[in-house]
Amino acid sequence: MKEQRSRQAEWRAGRDGPWPLIEINGSLERAEREWLHTNGAGAYAMSTLALMHTRRYHGLLVAALDPPVKRYSILSHLETTVEVGGRAHRLATHQFPGVAPTPGYRMLQRFAQDPLPRWEYKVGKFTLERCLCLVRGLNMVVLAYTWQGKQPARLLTKPLMPLRPIDGLMREHGAMVQRVALRPGAVELQPVPDLPTITFTHEGVFMGSPDWWRRFEYLEDLRRHPDFQEDMWTPGTFELLLEPGKTAYLTCAVGKTSDRHPSELLAEAAEFELAQDPGPEQLSIVRSLFVAAEQFCADACERPAVMAGYPWYEPRARDSVMAAPGLFLARGKIEECKRALATFLRVQHSGLLPVTLAESSLTNRRQSVDGSLWLFEAARELVERTGAQDPFIKTQLYPALRRTFVRFTAKGRNLAWLTADGLLAASAEALPLTWMDARAAGNLVSPRRGLPVEFQALWSRGSETLARIARELGDSVMAEAAEAACQKARAAFRAHFWCKETDYPFDCISEERDAPNSWTDASVRPNAVLALAVDPNLFERWQVVATLSRVQRELLTPRGLRSLSPKDPAYRGHHEGNLDEREGSYHQGTVWPYLMGFYARAALRLKPEDFELREELIHLLQSAAEEGLVLGHVAQLTDGEAPHRFRGCPAQAWSCAEVLRVLVSDLGL
Repeated sequence: MKEQRSRQAEWRAGRDGPWPLIEINGSLERAEREWLHTNGAGAYAMSTLALMHTRRYHGLLVAALDPPVKRYSILSHLETTVEVGGRAHRLATHQFPGVAPTPGYRMLQRFAQDPLPRWEYKVGKFTLERCLCLVRGLNMVVLAYTWQGKQPARLLTKPLMPLRPIDGLMREHGAMVQRVALRPGAVELQPVPDLPTITFTHEGVFMGSPDWWRRFEYLEDLRRHPDFQEDMWTPGTFELLLEPGKTAYLTCAVGKTSDRHPSELLAEAAEFELAQDPGPEQLSIVRSLFVAAEQFCADACERPAVMAGYPWYEPRARDSVMAAPGLFLARGKIEECKRALATFLRVQHSGLLPVTLAESSLTNRRQSVDGSLWLFEAARELVERTGAQDPFIKTQLYPALRRTFVRFTAKGRNLAWLTADGLLAASAEALPLTWMDARAAGNLVSPRRGLPVEFQALWSRGSETLARIARELGDSVMAEAAEAACQKARAAFRAHFWCKETDYPFDCISEERDAPNSWTDASVRPNAVLALAVDPNLFERWQVVATLSRVQRELLTPRGLRSLSPKDPAYRGHHEGNLDEREGSYHQGTVWPYLMGFYARAALRLKPEDFELREELIHLLQSAAEEGLVLGHVAQLTDGEAPHRFRGCPAQAWSCAEVLRVLVSDLGL
């Protein structure tokens, strides 16, 4: 914990607004943190500060070949050497088997992302600055090298290219197409026929020498996967002349490229990133989250969407609609929110959204029950800002909500249906059913079958939202049906979901309450907080007090809410071990920062005028949003026990979105 805090303090001491600055001074330990930069269309660049990749997902250009999905690792490294004064200085840092990392990090003096990723190296007595940017909307990376020396130098850089899907690994093989096409200032190649043409532009000389570099090791993968070594192919070496005080450029693009000068592309990317900062009048944490939020918004492509998390999660229905209010609406990006929601509305089928955007065109696509329910929550917050007469609401969102309502209220039992008393039940085959969908050894770790508590809140509040929109649009038949469904669900919830033994809502109950084989799950989980935040009308005031009191005693931590009470025999406080062990602990006690937002919403509704509560919640939200593995970003989860080490996906959309949403929309910061 002491080490973790010292790194965070080191970053914060050097930051200017939301922009990180870390003094490395040749320390590999200081350079182990990760950075992230995206292009607004699903592509990204990500690594450690030392550019020593520790995950197979790291790279300088991870392209989205079908934006924002179908992501491929194209340009992983640039093996770089600077020659000056008769000496060669190798800047790269790699991990190979059985040896210490190559020592390029010793020359790294500092890293800044202000707003573009920038590295400063001490090369002998001189300084080399390297800056990177992705071109917005294109699978294209720009590298800029600025030399501060008294004499010219030569920069030799060799692209290392895995050319494979982001979750795979490459092995040396003989099928690479070795031909390249040379034209003035550019090199074109297509080493894998199934991938688009790759174009490098440069201001120097290219020397072709196709070869393989072997056995790169990824230390984070070593902890997560049985296979953690990779080989990479290179087409040759670029030689650039570095003149004192001037900048030399190298670009790499997959498919479509830009004919604009690299300096213009850099300036445009910097201007866009700077524009995400709301300004010094905002709290530091709000500024950081504004900047982080934009990284998840893939709205510079034909299918705008929300990237669920970096580096491995793609657009998913549940994550997209849950995160949309925080990522877009809290930042005033209403039109962008509409476009992101519209992408999933276009692939809605029989009233349900697909689980992921990538599989939306498949015949056997999975359908998301909870993602379709969370869409009502996103719609409620959007309508509060636009009104129901907005063209998008009238022509796209309202018809989609109506289809979902009709699907759930139809007779029959197909994925999800209403019980006789108006509660929402879901089939065990509707997988992933809820956000607690982890599997270990092929089995669900938290099989939340029957009637999950938060589904009832989403259904009752969603029906209320639909009724409101229908009334404003003059659809009285739908308004009456939705209002009746809302009232019926709330009455049934109050009758069946309170557990007297725990003084807390049941997490799940069976559909048939009077049958001999009926059951209830009294596990103390945070899903009751989700229900309380979404539809407080389900609870009496004393139940709200009792629920929040137990949450404070058993689930609340400085990083978020535990996914299971430590008093439960199934509780696991640490997320570690092999894949099955990690999956087995995902929702059995791990802490989720995004849940702090729902806790804050529920607490605020209980005491909206309590100044001390507001200050306490701001402190808790700041703590939950503390940057973790990636500079400026909130991780997916932490261990349930102190020191609450960061785990899971390093940068998670809803972790950022829900905290930002509460700070801005509910607390008015």
